[in-house]
Amino acid sequence: MKKKVKLANIPDLNTVKEIILYGTEKGKDHKQFIFHDKKRVEHTKTFNMTWKDISGIAQYLYDNGITDKKKIAFLSENSYEWIVGYYAVMVSGNVAVPLDSKLGAEDLAKQLINCHCDAIFYETEFSDVLEDIYKVEGMHKMQEFNFDNFSEYYEKGLESIAKGNTQGVDAEVKGEDMACIVYTSGTTGRSKGVMLSHKNLTSDAVASCRVLSGRHAIGFLPLNHTYSWVSALFSCYLLTEYGYICQSIKNIQNDMMKYNPYNFSGVPLAVETIYDRIWKTAKKQGREEILQKGIKISRLLMKFGIDRRRKLFKTVHDNLGGNLNMIICGGAALDPKHEQFFYDIGILIINGYGTTECSPAVTCNRQDNFKFGSVGLPLPCCEVKINEPNEEGVGEIYVRGENVMMGYYDDPEATASVFDGEWFKTGDFGRMDEDGFLYYVGRKKNLIVTKGGKNVSPEELEDKLVRFDYVKEVLVYEENDIIVGEFYLDTAEYPDAEEQLKKDMKEFNAKMPSFKKIGKTVVRDTEFPKTTTLKIRRKYNN
Repeated sequence: MKKKVKLANIPDLNTVKEIILYGTEKGKDHKQFIFHDKKRVEHTKTFNMTWKDISGIAQYLYDNGITDKKKIAFLSENSYEWIVGYYAVMVSGNVAVPLDSKLGAEDLAKQLINCHCDAIFYETEFSDVLEDIYKVEGMHKMQEFNFDNFSEYYEKGLESIAKGNTQGVDAEVKGEDMACIVYTSGTTGRSKGVMLSHKNLTSDAVASCRVLSGRHAIGFLPLNHTYSWVSALFSCYLLTEYGYICQSIKNIQNDMMKYNPYNFSGVPLAVETIYDRIWKTAKKQGREEILQKGIKISRLLMKFGIDRRRKLFKTVHDNLGGNLNMIICGGAALDPKHEQFFYDIGILIINGYGTTECSPAVTCNRQDNFKFGSVGLPLPCCEVKINEPNEEGVGEIYVRGENVMMGYYDDPEATASVFDGEWFKTGDFGRMDEDGFLYYVGRKKNLIVTKGGKNVSPEELEDKLVRFDYVKEVLVYEENDIIVGEFYLDTAEYPDAEEQLKKDMKEFNAKMPSFKKIGKTVVRDTEFPKTTTLKIRRKYNN
C-alpha cells in the first residue's frame, strides 16, 4: 500500500547562496538547528539566527583577505561551527575544501598541496594533526581559523557590517562558479579532487527535495561527505525543517529518544545496527515470537489496505523516539530484507544511489513509488543509462545532467578518462528494469573475470551471502583463479556458525551457475579493515 505524498513546491535555484537566502526568508524565526557545545550546553538556532552567524563569518573572512574564490579547508568533527563556516564560504563566493578528519597528516597534506589551499578552519583537537601537516614536504603555510574562537570571529564580522562593510555577504556568486573541491577516498589509488559547482550542488538538492518530503531530523553523517549536504545542510533550507546535530554516532540511541526525529539519513550500517538491536532486544525480552507474529499480521492487514503498523509495533517505535517514519539510505548496498522488515513495522527506507562526482545523488526510491532491492528512479536533474549491457542487462552506469561535476582539480587526464562525451562513466555496474528502476550490481574495478571470460560481481555474491543470519561481514575476491568467500561470523550469538556455514555454502553453490560458485571459504577471527567511510577494504587496497 503506497500512500500519495504531498511534496514541497520548490522554485528553480542556481547557487547554494540562493538556497540559504530562500530558506532563511521562508524559515525566519522558526528553529533550524539544535546542538550541544563542548560543555554539553544545549543551544537552539532559528533560521534568522543562523543567517546572522553566517553573515558575521562571511564578512570576517572578507576583512581578512579571504575573498575572490579563495580555498578554505575544514578539519574537525561535526559541529554547528563547521556548518556555519561552510555556509559562509558559499555565501562569500569562496571555495570549500572539506577534509576527512580520520585521514592521516600525510594524506591530508597531499590534498591541501594539490588544491593550493589558502586557509583552514580547524578544531583545537586537531592542532597536532595540523602541525604534522606542515611537516610534510611541499606543504605551504595557510591562514588559520580556530573554531574555538568562532564567536570572536562572527562578532568582529558583525561589527564590520554595522559600519557598512557588507562585501563578504554581498559577494556575487554564479551557478557556474566552483563551490567546493571534495577529495575521493583514494583507497585504491591517488585521491582526486572533485570540483563541484554551485549549479551542480543546487540542481541535485532541489531535485532531491522535489521528489522526497521530510520533517525534523537528526544528522550524524560526517559533514565532509556530499551525502550529508544534500540530505541535511541544503534540504533543511529547502524544506524549512529543523534538525539536531549529532556529535557522535555513539549517542544516536539517546539522541533519537530525546529529539524524536521523523526521518534521518544514514548508510546501510546504521540500518543494520538498528535492525540487529531490535531483534536482540526482542530475544532478550522473550518477545521474538510476538514480533514475528506481529509482522505476519501486519502484512495480512496491509494486503487489505489496513495500516495498523505503528500500533502493532508501538514498543519498537517508542525505542526509536516514537516518531521515526523514514530512513534515507545510501553509500553502499542494502539488504532487501532490511527494507521489507522496516516497511512491515511502519518505517519506510528510501534507498538511493549516488557518487561524489554527481553531487552526489543520482537515483532514489520515492515515498509513493519504490521497489525493494532497487536504488530507485533517476532524479529530475539527470539522465541515467546502462552502457553496453550484457545478456542479463548489466552494464556500466552512465550519468549526464546538471549534477555532474566540473571535473577533477588540476587533472585533465583523469577527467577525460571518466567522460564519454557528455556522459559520466561512474565505474559502477547496474541494470534497469522495465519501469526505469536502477539496480546496483557492483564496482567495475572489483569485477572478477573468470578463465572462461565470464564477469562476476563480488558485490552480487556478497549481497546474497551476508543474508545468512550468523554472517556479520563477508568479502568475495579472486585468488589463483578461484573465487574466495571470506567471512567474519557472529559466533557469540551463533556458536555453531562455522559448521552451519559449511552446510549453507553447499546449498548456495548448488543454486549458482558454475562460474559464480565459491571455490574456497575462509573464516576470519576479526572484523575486516575498513576505510574512513566504514567500507571494507578490498584485497587490492593499500
